[in-house]
Amino acid sequence: MNKNELNPDASPEAAYGARLRSLREARGWTQEDLAARAEYSSVHVSAVENGRKPPTLRFSRSADRAFGIEGEDTFERQFREIRHGSLLEGFPEFVDHEGRAAEIRLYEVGVIPGLLQTPDYAAVLADSTVKRGTIATEQAEERVTLVAERQTALVRTPPPLISAVLDESCLRRPVGEPAVMNAQLERLIEFAELPNTVLQVAPFSMGARRPFDLPVTILTMSDRSLMSYAESAQRGHLERDGRFVLPMLAAYHQLQAEAPSQAQSVAIISQLRKGTP
Repeated sequence: MNKNELNPDASPEAAYGARLRSLREARGWTQEDLAARAEYSSVHVSAVENGRKPPTLRFSRSADRAFGIEGEDTFERQFREIRHGSLLEGFPEFVDHEGRAAEIRLYEVGVIPGLLQTPDYAAVLADSTVKRGTIATEQAEERVTLVAERQTALVRTPPPLISAVLDESCLRRPVGEPAVMNAQLERLIEFAELPNTVLQVAPFSMGARRPFDLPVTILTMSDRSLMSYAESAQRGHLERDGRFVLPMLAAYHQLQAEAPSQAQSVAIISQLRKGTP
């Protein structure tokens, strides 16, 4: 057994591995014993214990079952804290508010927003990040899972009112094989048919009439309070001060007024899906 001395304070992953090892040894189990109970290899268990491999949701749930852990102090909860810690600063807090918002207004550039992505589209984006060496395969899988979790907001009761304006670049940027893009465009058309949604495309021809240059999301909570979310390359920023959010809401209304109607926008998407000019 390759046993490293881990400092639990070194990182969340080290704390996870140290706790896993401590519980295993308290039971008198070898790594092979835990591996058999969790249905993983002993090599995988060793890698997680020693901090060489980050834990995944599936592994965490398997560990909870193996140790019979329930309630608040589970490995799944610890994993989710690690995952949120690896996300862009400010994003986990935004996702929490997004899941409870009464109204969601979003504008996106270059890529279909997470709330509207198909699993295959999300997987291609995550896999491309793996190929660039930015994240591990397991983290890519969790990103796709997070996209699916966020989309539960579309079917909760009552559902939020969602307005989505997509820059034309979102539609024309190829992601994955043609079949992936075709299914993604079909998903957009299905999204537009929902009773609680409005979908518009901001074509390149809008030019300077487009009030936003970067993606933005505006949330209206059940108490009618407003907040906006935007990202830089380093962090996400959740803004709650109405002095800054209200002008963005006004600009969003201008964007919707300038953009083609939903019917016209769906026609644009349908033409791209069929491959017509």
